[in-house]
Amino acid sequence: MTDLGPVLVVTNLDDPTTDLVIDELYDRGVPVVRFDSGDFPTTLSIAAHITPHGMHGSLTTPTRTADLARVRSMYYRRPSGFTFPHLDEQTARFAITQARYGLGGVLASLPDCLYVNHPHRIGDAEFKPSGLAAAVASGFHVPATLITSEPIEAREFVRRYRSVVYKPLSTPLYRVDGVSSTVRIERVAADEIDESVSGTAHLFQHVVDKVADVRLTVMGERIFAVRIDSGLLDWRTDYSKLAYSVVEVPEGVEKPIRAYLEHFGLVFGAFDFAIDAVGRWWFLECNSSGQWAWLEPETGLPMTAAMADLLERKSA
Repeated sequence: MTDLGPVLVVTNLDDPTTDLVIDELYDRGVPVVRFDSGDFPTTLSIAAHITPHGMHGSLTTPTRTADLARVRSMYYRRPSGFTFPHLDEQTARFAITQARYGLGGVLASLPDCLYVNHPHRIGDAEFKPSGLAAAVASGFHVPATLITSEPIEAREFVRRYRSVVYKPLSTPLYRVDGVSSTVRIERVAADEIDESVSGTAHLFQHVVDKVADVRLTVMGERIFAVRIDSGLLDWRTDYSKLAYSVVEVPEGVEKPIRAYLEHFGLVFGAFDFAIDAVGRWWFLECNSSGQWAWLEPETGLPMTAAMADLLERKSA
């Protein structure tokens, strides 16, 4: 790729991880255009021409303009959704659809752009059943898992494996007493399962008898593996109890990692593993737009620099 242009960073206003990467890119003299796609069309606009010569045009924010034909890479993180509060419900629904397929389609079709990650590939990888099936096909150890809406199936699964957790298939935010909350991962007993299971889909999974967890982050060719000791069922519930140590990726794990990423067309992935008493790594999930920045000050790993290298296209 010649005549490299800016890095596009697509995320919401409150994203400290992105702030670190942007600062690093600025220090290197790499141009950055940051925006939230949810700002379209109020403070964000596009003019994209598709001709026999390809796509060209511009994307404009209040302070920057990006030449669509010269974007070197896109860091697609966590943009907010489109909103049209001034329109009636039906018209707003139409406008949201046009924005999604219009702006979204343009952003997903930039020529010679390195996507970290491509928004369509992120969407594919966010389905937990797809991720678990891909993990099995890639060669990971994966705990027995049931996705069901049938109470009898759920009770039989819990009785069979005894130590089982319930996990949400996605993690929408709830507000409890005005505070943002999420559905937590919890152990479940057979007698707790009632007919309400039939109301939607649920994920039940055999609990790995673990001694520690690992958050493994892939940025292009770079892999950063951090062991997390906590004694917690889910280490995300209390960061104050976590102890971190850098670990080597054992033989037999890197090949499945690369196969998994290739399956979904990803160049970045935040993998979670559980380590059992004999040192076996069990795949739990991979977040294609996951968090990683809090690990750098805890371990000294050069993760911000590695992400900036990837976006700058020093590596892919």
